[in-house]
Amino acid sequence: MHLPDAPPARSRHMSETAAVEERVEEQTDAYAEGSLDDPAGLEAADPAAPELPLRTPRPEAPTADVLKGRIKVADEVVEKVAALAALEIPGVADLGGDLERAFESVRDRIGVGTKRATQGVQARIQDQRVSVDVTIVIVYGHVVMDVATEVKVNVARSVSRMLGMRVVEVNVTVDDVRLPGQDSPTRDAPAA
Repeated sequence: MHLPDAPPARSRHMSETAAVEERVEEQTDAYAEGSLDDPAGLEAADPAAPELPLRTPRPEAPTADVLKGRIKVADEVVEKVAALAALEIPGVADLGGDLERAFESVRDRIGVGTKRATQGVQARIQDQRVSVDVTIVIVYGHVVMDVATEVKVNVARSVSRMLGMRVVEVNVTVDDVRLPGQDSPTRDAPAA
């Protein structure tokens, strides 16, 4: 005779296992929060529930103030973060001064290498304090001072947030103005 309401033995075993795992997880969480004095939950355990094996306590992870070592962030990392932050601002057409962009154009034409991600950005780190110089090209039609101010704020915010360093200075130099849709001036020049 088959009883349709009775779960198969395997699924009953799985549900008991799931219930035990859930109780262990709850007790572990409660113990971690300090609200449970008995880590194994022996006092509050249901007498009908199967016994749980006692766990050996895991060693605590060392905190940053006790762990020895140092973290060094290269200037290039700051420069890349700052370059990406500057390019996020509407009205910024490119990074770098005339010479850097001309060199980049020549390199692009002869097919040697790729554009440097840090072009137009220089960073200096000293005692966890960062100074950044950014050279930008503005798209014609945007207010230069507004775009430069937005670049300054966004670079400082991004570097501070992503690297956890104090940004003490962001200098923005507007080197050129580009017409909307115009590619780099050196690329549009007729070939000699």
